[in-house]
Amino acid sequence: MVDLTIHRSSEQIGGNCIEIACAGERLILDVGRPLDAPNDATDLLPASLDRAGHAHVLISHPHLDHYGLLEELPASWTIHSGEASAKLMRLTAGITGKVIDRDILPWRSGQPLDLGRFRVTPYLTDHSAFDAYMLLIEAAGKRILYSGDFRIHGRKSALVDRMMSSPPAAVDALLMEGTNLGSTKPTAHESDLEADFEGLFGRTKGRVFVAWSAQNVDRTVTLYRAAKKAGRTLVVDLYTAEVLEMLAEHGRLPQPGFDQLKVVITSTMSRMYKRKGMEAFVDRIAQSGHAISGRALARNAARWVVMLRGSLIADYDRSGVVPDGDDAWCWSMWRGYLESSGAPLVEWLTAGGAASCHIHTSGHASPADLLAFAKAIAPKRLVPIHSFNWDENLAGFPAICRLRDGETLSL
Repeated sequence: MVDLTIHRSSEQIGGNCIEIACAGERLILDVGRPLDAPNDATDLLPASLDRAGHAHVLISHPHLDHYGLLEELPASWTIHSGEASAKLMRLTAGITGKVIDRDILPWRSGQPLDLGRFRVTPYLTDHSAFDAYMLLIEAAGKRILYSGDFRIHGRKSALVDRMMSSPPAAVDALLMEGTNLGSTKPTAHESDLEADFEGLFGRTKGRVFVAWSAQNVDRTVTLYRAAKKAGRTLVVDLYTAEVLEMLAEHGRLPQPGFDQLKVVITSTMSRMYKRKGMEAFVDRIAQSGHAISGRALARNAARWVVMLRGSLIADYDRSGVVPDGDDAWCWSMWRGYLESSGAPLVEWLTAGGAASCHIHTSGHASPADLLAFAKAIAPKRLVPIHSFNWDENLAGFPAICRLRDGETLSL
């Protein structure tokens, strides 16, 4: 018998923590920090999760709502993830002054991993997080597919298409996310965004400021390709340069040193890196010929697509990089983030009359794609997770088995 327990995520987005148990052995699928948890909150593991004994923890991808409680786990538990995911988790911790002080054992896509009574096969998937996986878990003759977070409209959509066209046989339970159920978030293909950005860059007389997440590598690739097509240079910050260099061996990604890509070195971010003991990284970028100063961005405005985040504004101001009526700016993330914390950024950008736009696509599958994926997998049971809206959107989905946090399904 295999027992499946949702400790958290049956009725919310993020904070995933799911257990699969067989004959006294346990797997934990993700240990996410709830998105609504205060920054200083601690002891956030679900009360229903037994911390005694041993467990293997599988991290599906490097977003905090899937791995953010790693340091609260017992030291004896073993952690597994993709190799690039481990790098990104440690990098994110370092930015906030924290350390992930434990080993993370890497897996490879498509290669089975035997963990006691369990066989786990990770499958690289399409998501806004780099190095995201679906997980097929087999034990005691049962098969469980964990979707993690996924979409079918990013640069790796072929991975999901391949799974849908040749799905795992006889899946007893599909644990599937439903983030976009009941929503109207944009789900255009990333290649369509590339065309939209190229158009924006071509019609704008001055600079184009773009706010996006450095760890959304698909978006960095999109912006770089669009900038090249429009005859512009993409300017990223030190953090984005570090992300790209760190992931160089894991994919064909833009790098410092590529044509039409520069790294702006601002005093605030430079000081932060030096406090982290990474002065050599800053000096190497500065001396490489791949760097650009803020003052250079104040000249030849039509050449630049400039990364924007709140922490860069003061340095841009001091360098004379101030938006004006010839410039444009684009928010390339979920609108909710702009509404919750973007007021200073909006004020700075609109003060000089820069035109605004929103070019973005969701990191999660559309409602139609969720339904198509569920039908393609054809599980004996579909267990909904990672959504506020499953209960209002169950129609059409096959074999729904609705659990609540803390409930166990025996297979």
